[in-house]
Amino acid sequence: MAETPTLFEITPSSESWHTRRRVGFDLETTSRDPRVARIVSAALVIFDDTEGGAGTEYGAEAGALESPTPQGQRVRTREWLVDPGVEIPAETTAIHGISTEYAQANGQPAAEAVAQITTALAQEFAAGSAVVVMNAPYDFTVLQQEALRHGVEFTEPVGVIDPLVIDKQVDKYRRGKRTLTQMCLHYEVELEAAHSATPDAWAAVEVACAQAERFPQLQIPAPELHRLQAGWKIGQSADLQEYLRRTRPDAVVSPAWPV
Repeated sequence: MAETPTLFEITPSSESWHTRRRVGFDLETTSRDPRVARIVSAALVIFDDTEGGAGTEYGAEAGALESPTPQGQRVRTREWLVDPGVEIPAETTAIHGISTEYAQANGQPAAEAVAQITTALAQEFAAGSAVVVMNAPYDFTVLQQEALRHGVEFTEPVGVIDPLVIDKQVDKYRRGKRTLTQMCLHYEVELEAAHSATPDAWAAVEVACAQAERFPQLQIPAPELHRLQAGWKIGQSADLQEYLRRTRPDAVVSPAWPV
């Protein structure tokens, strides 16, 4: 396999992902462990600068909302509130604000919601959209496991942009946490109501675009950047595993990305 080029060996392209259709995706769940987590809420936030748009279209009947931005961008959102079918732990309710009782009273059945989410994402993958997901392995693993749980087809993600993987590559030695909240501060992106699916998905797109503006080498087509991130994640996981094994000899960090 060819060696993954370093950031400054990449030549920017006029076909950059960040000037085309961009779709933020985020989940709020019942657990930090993606293998057992159940979806409580989900959001797709679609930024489309092209006339008439491209990719899948979300009408009012699908629960989509459209709103302009100060920059004149066309932004649509689609949200799901989900009854996960299990108790939502108090510690996760404290993070995203959704209780078991509220989800049961107002949420869609999990199987129905998971089918809609996977279908919407599959349409975006097929359309060539850049799908922006902060810490993509978590969200896609949760969705993959939910799809298996409910007998729903899961489409392999393509064209994924992960601001966390990118940040670790372009600014490897920066001190401090790399949570979405901290990255919003670093890249001067406004984040309202952190740990809610729609604001988090929206902010992830804004952070990723800010990264592309700050580092023009990231201005390439989404499939190419997807491939590069997969290589970067392998190196990042190896570095973290080596560090952890100084005190935990059996530590294992998965290099899998985006799922």
